[in-house]
Amino acid sequence: MMGVMRKFCIASLFMWIAPVAILYGFNHNLFPGSTQLSSSSLTLVSGLLAILSVNVVIVFYIYLALNEPLAKHEPDSGFVAEAKASMKQIAQPESEESHQGRDKQE
Repeated sequence: MMGVMRKFCIASLFMWIAPVAILYGFNHNLFPGSTQLSSSSLTLVSGLLAILSVNVVIVFYIYLALNEPLAKHEPDSGFVAEAKASMKQIAQPESEESHQGRDKQE
């Protein structure tokens, strides 16, 4: 369970860090060629790359989730025993009521 939570937290961090880093890089001319773009083109390209980075992180997280090992789930034996007992209690009063109803009609 901790492995799943760790992957989720890391993916969530990258979903915040990657787009902010891309926007910061474009606004501070850290990427080559970004100085040659006009202001509106710079905004458009940096925004699209930021959106694309979030989608890449989501796809990567889905890939990791689909490749999780499938462990056979074993239910709690105490819970199963209580559930069976409660089902028997529910079934018994109904059968007794139906017998009593037949006796009254006769």
